[in-house]
Amino acid sequence: MKSLRMRAVVYSLITLLGLLCALPNFLPDSIAYKLPNWYANNTVTLGLDLRGGSHLLLEVEPRDLLIDNNEQVADQIRSALEEEKLYPDSLRANENTIEIVPKRTTQLDQIERIARSTLKSMENSTSYSIDSSDHRIILSPSKDYLNSLTADAVERSLEVIRRRLNESGLIEPSITRQGTLGVLVQLPGVEDPQKIRQLLGTTAKLTFHWVARNEVSSYSSKINIPGENGQVYQLERRVALQGKHISDARLTYNPDTGEPVVNFNLDKEGARRFGEMTATHIGRPLAIVLDQRVISAPVIRSVIAGGSGEISGAFTSNEASALALLLRAGALPAPLKVMEERTVGPDLGSDSIAMGLATGLIGAILVFGFMVTVYGRWGLIACLGLLTNVGLIFGVLSFLGATLTLPGIAGIILTIGMAVDSNILINERIREECRKGRSARFSLEEGFKLAYSTILDSNLTTLIAVGLLFLFGTGPVRGFAATIGIGLLTSLFTAIAVTRVLMEWRIRKLDGRPFQISGLKLIDALGNWPINFMRARKFGLAISAILSLTAIVLFVQPGLKYGIDFNGGTIVEIDAPTASLDGLRKVLTQHNLGEAAIQEIDGSGRYFVRFPVNDMLPLTEQTDVNDAVIGLKQAVMQYSADAKFPRVEMVGPKVSGTFSDITILTLLLAGAGMLTYLWARFEFHFALAAILTVILDLTKTIGFFVLAGIEFNLTAVAALLALIGYSINDKVVVFDRVRENLRLTPDKPFIQILNESITSTLTRTVFTSVTTFLALLPMAVAGGAAVTSFALPMLFGIIIGTSSSIFIASPIVYILGQRRARKGLPQLRPTAEEIRRQLPTMP
Repeated sequence: MKSLRMRAVVYSLITLLGLLCALPNFLPDSIAYKLPNWYANNTVTLGLDLRGGSHLLLEVEPRDLLIDNNEQVADQIRSALEEEKLYPDSLRANENTIEIVPKRTTQLDQIERIARSTLKSMENSTSYSIDSSDHRIILSPSKDYLNSLTADAVERSLEVIRRRLNESGLIEPSITRQGTLGVLVQLPGVEDPQKIRQLLGTTAKLTFHWVARNEVSSYSSKINIPGENGQVYQLERRVALQGKHISDARLTYNPDTGEPVVNFNLDKEGARRFGEMTATHIGRPLAIVLDQRVISAPVIRSVIAGGSGEISGAFTSNEASALALLLRAGALPAPLKVMEERTVGPDLGSDSIAMGLATGLIGAILVFGFMVTVYGRWGLIACLGLLTNVGLIFGVLSFLGATLTLPGIAGIILTIGMAVDSNILINERIREECRKGRSARFSLEEGFKLAYSTILDSNLTTLIAVGLLFLFGTGPVRGFAATIGIGLLTSLFTAIAVTRVLMEWRIRKLDGRPFQISGLKLIDALGNWPINFMRARKFGLAISAILSLTAIVLFVQPGLKYGIDFNGGTIVEIDAPTASLDGLRKVLTQHNLGEAAIQEIDGSGRYFVRFPVNDMLPLTEQTDVNDAVIGLKQAVMQYSADAKFPRVEMVGPKVSGTFSDITILTLLLAGAGMLTYLWARFEFHFALAAILTVILDLTKTIGFFVLAGIEFNLTAVAALLALIGYSINDKVVVFDRVRENLRLTPDKPFIQILNESITSTLTRTVFTSVTTFLALLPMAVAGGAAVTSFALPMLFGIIIGTSSSIFIASPIVYILGQRRARKGLPQLRPTAEEIRRQLPTMP
């Protein structure tokens, strides 16, 4: 596409398509409702941290599932043994094995044969291994069989949860699988998930058992189950009918007593079996067992052949209605436990949107103002490219149906600052060509050509860090990674395509007049002669080493201030303008909540209350944590009636431990990925110098977290990975110029080439750092606690990363390069053209 007109048409169509995808996000409802639904609904979904709601990460507890499965197999073997008049001393099932101990060792072979036959009839012949040593028989499920059981349990749990939430009338609940055993439930608009937690926490496993008779004397055919009234029922272990056969259940009222009851209907198979079992057991009590508790045990007076029945007990209307809902939705195959819970009130969500928009707009204005001030009308072209870039980001997010979170907004703001880098690189390259006296058209062509490889290298190295963050991150952090990744790709398109077309169009309008891009005279003056930066290399390395060692000491003692993402626990945010810190402490102590830690935020009537959590119990047993939060809310409301609770978060120790492991793994993989890429693009000593410098930058940033007392959470991890990408970006630009100068003037001393390369890229380094700093500054100043762990470390990291590109990375390359030269190795691998020149000429 050599023709400017053709390229302009193609790029315009692509840009227009992207902007049209983004348009529904900004249309008022009065216009949107007139558009087709497929187009009007093509919008970015706001995350729970922006629109309010609750987020529950549940995990299937496989232990009870495995025990239940082994018990079912054991029951089948027990029945087969009884038919053969064999009654072992014991037949026990636990989570891992089924153990059979015969009365006499001579029965081992016969029992093993019956066990194998039973497994075969159940189509489980290859699922269990059988060991008949040590006078007993041990049946052990295979690893593949256990994995299939748990995988099936998670899938069934997803469906049951979906049915329960749909039955409850919730709008737009999102239920997705996460990891091997996890289920993520997002509930927009739900400010208090207590009822939802109870709804999802009840396994609702319903079974029917005959009350045991005295003549039943089998070794383990009886089980004792407590009832609602405190009575203990002795029941037959064997399940007479399973609750899975219930097809419908509804709340009704007993016409005689007026008590709430649950009427149920059975499916065809259940109705047949229920009719047969009641016909042969008239006069016997049939216990209805729900989650290991007998809720009623009516006596069968006649044959029940209609496939329906009634469950009665000391129910309230709400309890009977909830039970009917659970029975309709079906039983969970295994208990669930809460691993993570986060709740954001709608007011806090709207405040986050307002903050994100305000800080983003101010940051963009600062960046645009800087670009126009420095580059004049050419800076205005860059600003048009940036505006197009933001529109394309929203267009791609809308097309993909992505979710925009508060960290995602932070990612867009960061993208605005980083996207300018490509335009600055291009402008500076064009200015260099103009200073050589080249024509406008040639300067433009050569400027884009020379900047292209640098832009590609710097963006790809950043994408490596962002890609790992998306791959291993969770929730809002993945939203941050997605927006950064999309922003880098769209900025690459706008810089190489859109900006170029606009600049070519502008050059044609010059009609032969001189082409000149303005700049800052002071920075330009510094770039007119090489600055001997390498003269301070020893001093720079020494200072950097001292600061990094100090940061490591601070990391050990006093250490980072870890958030609940890494420590686990529960945090409740309180908004109570009329309350005082001392008053809240006194109230909590009076209500036996003295173990909670209280922190006031900015003296604005906002407080954080933190509870430690030692272990995550199954949902139905988490009364300690849940009751503490409920008790806290009640106590605070009594003390300050206008108090609000805009945010509640709970993270279990297992999840926090996983976050720690993933953080370390992600940082290591990011370093390895960048090292590999840079090694492929440069020589190994360039790649190693870049990675070593980034490690030094990271240690200093960790030290900043400690000194500033900033909470280290998942947002902080996003900041670290963003800093890795940003810092590497800086180093790649310098190293790319070093490589270029080495090829142009290979006979120059290496130290002189380094000084010239740093000096020639100084304008780009300073300008890019300034624009990124300006983009993030409003967020750091006015963003609030939600983004403090991201914005402030990023500002610090920009300063550290910029200085290390000049004073640390190049000295390390020089040291490694000198070592390489002593071995007689070149600083760069030969190009394809150089290899061809070195080949002997064929006659």
